[in-house]
Amino acid sequence: MSQTVDRALSILPLLAEGPADLGQVADRLGVHKSTALRLLRTLHEHGFVYRQSDQRYRLGARLFALAQEAMENLDIREIAHPHLVRLNEQCGHTVHLAVYEEDEVLYIDKVESRYPVRMYSRIGKPVAITVAAVAKLLLADLPEHERRAVAEKLDYPLYTARSTPNAGAFLKELTKVREQGWATDLGGHEESINCVAAPIRGADGRVVAAMSVSAPNVVVTADELLTLLPLVRRTADAISGEYSGRTPTKDVV
Repeated sequence: MSQTVDRALSILPLLAEGPADLGQVADRLGVHKSTALRLLRTLHEHGFVYRQSDQRYRLGARLFALAQEAMENLDIREIAHPHLVRLNEQCGHTVHLAVYEEDEVLYIDKVESRYPVRMYSRIGKPVAITVAAVAKLLLADLPEHERRAVAEKLDYPLYTARSTPNAGAFLKELTKVREQGWATDLGGHEESINCVAAPIRGADGRVVAAMSVSAPNVVVTADELLTLLPLVRRTADAISGEYSGRTPTKDVV
């Protein structure tokens, strides 16, 4: 039975490359045409493959519907939380998860620092969009015309001397962030708080969320915090892999 399931599932990536006839499927699986036909018929009955008028097979609409439904039901917070906790245990600093929704960047999860001096932030509260590292990552992933439109309608409050002063500077920063794949806020919102952030990507490579590590400079300097960037990026990559289905979870048997 496991061999049959394995062969049936092997047909799907083959058809993802384009329509194939019975002979091509049989050759790829290394089986007789009658075996390949039985597998294709079963997949066809479930809507996973479709037989065209030229007798070639392609992926069926049911497969796409299931994929879309699965994506809609994925909870990035649920997937990310154990990784955020683990990162917090490793570095001890505040860890945030944020998303871009309806023209705002919102924190949707937070793991508190173990140090007595902490930064103030709240789940569900919008971040300072022109300076926050997570906001830079989320907006940098937008198509250029959307980035420009967003940047031009924002206000640019000068929280500190390091705050982003105007749309031109913000767009320049977003281009830099897009190219390097990570972002910082080094005293842009609060002079005493520094932050490094990395993107979480979906199966299509687009940024679906961003995570960060933040700490006051009385606990660690900006340079010391930047040394955590490789760890932050590895954590973001692990979340991306689990969210997009590229890596199996340890609980799978």
